[in-house]
Amino acid sequence: MEEYYFQTKKMCVGYDGNPVVKDIEITLPKSEILTLIGPNGAGKSTVLKSIAGQLQLLGGVTILGEELLSEMNGAKRAKKVSVVFTDRLQAELMTCKDVVATGRYPYTGRFGVLSKEDGRIVDEVIELVQITDIQEQDFRKISDGQRQRVLLARAICQEPELLILDEPTSYLDIRYQLEFLSVLQEMRRKKGLTVIMSLHELELAKRISDKILCLKGAYVERYGTPAEIFNNGYIGQLFDIPKNSLKQTDNALLAYMEQIETL
Repeated sequence: MEEYYFQTKKMCVGYDGNPVVKDIEITLPKSEILTLIGPNGAGKSTVLKSIAGQLQLLGGVTILGEELLSEMNGAKRAKKVSVVFTDRLQAELMTCKDVVATGRYPYTGRFGVLSKEDGRIVDEVIELVQITDIQEQDFRKISDGQRQRVLLARAICQEPELLILDEPTSYLDIRYQLEFLSVLQEMRRKKGLTVIMSLHELELAKRISDKILCLKGAYVERYGTPAEIFNNGYIGQLFDIPKNSLKQTDNALLAYMEQIETL
């Protein structure tokens, strides 16, 4: 029997007692990548925020290892789970390195003083995510793409076991999308990192994911491997693409992939 590191059982998510998505069943082994896809407004961000604990579950449970996430205290959760969402971070008078360093706060104690080991980890992650050239710049004055990479570095500095990301490649061009996702793959190989994220870029989701969860309406439409999801014209159904547009869509995706292969 396959051993699962992250699971949800009958998870129901929504706002103010009103369900958005019901009966979500996820089973994910350690160090695998799960990607959520679906039309705008399908509930992807709601699911991610509920897993992260930013929204209270309306039903069911989320399990990390052998523990209920809902029963973890804040300090323990911060060492186990890290998030990168699209919400704007308020970082007054902070350099990019300062922002990355806040990822070590779960380990520094109440005074937030970084040790030499904390500093080493910060420097290592800055190099890994390739933001050395902007580390001393004002975080408020960098581009959206650079900001996204800084926030990824901050999340990795927490040394989490589970990383949750909401549309992490939205502000990145193709080159940086690939670099961003290659960092995730390297982290799961080196650190055993498990990743749950949402993506708009379907071909990237197909290439990087071990499992894909498709959302549409009040329930999960499909959950499986990329090979199980990207077949028989299902993506066209998921996104309500007319059949006569599918060939055009496929050609656009093919052109997109050819661009990627030339980088």
